[in-house]
Amino acid sequence: MKFLQSIRLYAAEISLIAALVAAISFFGYLGYGLVDPATNNPSFSGEQALLYVARQVEYGPRITGSQSSVAMSDWLIEELGKLGWAVYIQPFRVTDADLSARNIIAVRGEGPTALLATSYDTRIFADQDRNPDRASQPVPGANDGASGTAVLLELARTLNVEESGHEVCLVFFDAGRNAQIPEWDHDLGKRYFVEQIDALPRCGDPQFAIVIDGVGDTDQRIFRPQPGDAALTSALWGVAAELGYDRWIVNRLPETSENTPNPILEAGMRSIEIFDVNYPHRHTTADTLDKVSAQSLHRIGRMLEVWLEAGARY
Repeated sequence: MKFLQSIRLYAAEISLIAALVAAISFFGYLGYGLVDPATNNPSFSGEQALLYVARQVEYGPRITGSQSSVAMSDWLIEELGKLGWAVYIQPFRVTDADLSARNIIAVRGEGPTALLATSYDTRIFADQDRNPDRASQPVPGANDGASGTAVLLELARTLNVEESGHEVCLVFFDAGRNAQIPEWDHDLGKRYFVEQIDALPRCGDPQFAIVIDGVGDTDQRIFRPQPGDAALTSALWGVAAELGYDRWIVNRLPETSENTPNPILEAGMRSIEIFDVNYPHRHTTADTLDKVSAQSLHRIGRMLEVWLEAGARY
């Protein structure tokens, strides 16, 4: 009887302790979710990369020196900073056109330098448009302009740089798309970067360089780059095959190629350039958001992510 009376006497205290234990267990469960490694280290998302493409296109054509270019690149710098990357600005001038331009360099990690690069500007004229009335209009640059930038920005969000064992440098070149237009030349941002590489605070001695551009085509067919470093190509194309991407990232040379100068190769860097040589809307007004797919962006980004996080061996 005394035992039952004691239980009744302390019933409130017992209930309070039980509730406290339940609450601790609940918040412990929430805490586990917050530190779940899968949450902290997300894999590359093609859907998020496509949102980054759409955001760039919203600014309009990002012609070097224009207000749209400055606004978009300011947004890019801000996003990279939010993601924890150290950001450096490399200003230069397009002297013949008397315009200001700037390369953007984002750095994270330690070790040998892995350089991943793209060009973020868009072409002044759609001079390959089938409709001659549109040839003087600017190019929207959804694939040939925004896709490479979107892939690198999504890698900035998801890449486990520590696992790569490298100092990872993401470089966004300006003034790269106006070859054969009066007062312009091909890849001016790349050229300036190479010329000034010894003066950079970081990223000055890359172990290798991978340039990506125009990789988000809905009808994606990325062939082995030529010219380019054969060992780098084989390593990346091997990862693509392991991931089941060999239908889109094809292990053979293209039937056609572009013989455009490549300042990074000319500088003697171990490098390759990944792009869709057969993209039909390049330098046209039809290079719009509907020509880019999340799946295509995912394949390129995931291939690079897996390879880098495995140590970037070649």
